[in-house]
Amino acid sequence: MTIDRTTSPPTSVGWLNGAGHRTALNVFMFVVLAHWAEHLTQAYQIYVLGRTPPQSRGVLGQFFPWLVTSEWLHYGYALVMVVGLFVLRKGFVGRARTWWMVAFAIQFWHHIEHLLLFIQAQTATPFFGKAVPTSVAQLIFPRVELHLFYNTVVFLPMVVAVYFHLRPNRAELTQAVCGCANRAAVPVPA
Repeated sequence: MTIDRTTSPPTSVGWLNGAGHRTALNVFMFVVLAHWAEHLTQAYQIYVLGRTPPQSRGVLGQFFPWLVTSEWLHYGYALVMVVGLFVLRKGFVGRARTWWMVAFAIQFWHHIEHLLLFIQAQTATPFFGKAVPTSVAQLIFPRVELHLFYNTVVFLPMVVAVYFHLRPNRAELTQAVCGCANRAAVPVPA
C-alpha cells in the first residue's frame, strides 16, 4: 500500500501534518528562533554589556519595555510552544518522532512553570514565600539563566528531530505522511 502524499485529511491538523507540514514547521521554527534570539540578546546585554537583568530587555523589550515584564507574553509563548509541539507531532515518525516528543515533554514542564508565574502575576499572590512571582525551578536557579537553560533543552531535541525528519531512513520514509523529506537523499538498499 502506498501513501498519497499529495492530499491530506480534510482537517486543519491533518493538513498541518500532511501537505502543509513543511510550511507549518518552517513558521513554527521561525517563531522558536526569534524567541531564542530574544534570550540570547538578553544574555549578551547582561554578560557582555554589563547591564542589570531589568535593563536587559532583549530586542522587542527595547521598543516595548512592558512586554518583558508581562507574564501574558511569557505564558503566551510557552503555550504556543507546547501547542505547536503537540499539533505538529503527527508529522514526525521514527527517530524524529522520539526526539520531537522529548522536546514536547520538556516544554510541557516549562509551560507549567510559566503557568505558575502567570497565576501569581494575575492574582498578585507570589508563591513560596517570595516577594515576586517565582517558578519551582527559580527556587534554585536565577530566572535569566533558567530560561536560557529551558530554551536550550527544548530547542536541541527539536533540532535533532527536524534533522531526522528531513533525512529519514528507508523505513521512516515509508511511514511519512508529509513531503518534508528529500527523497533523493534517502539511500537505496543495495
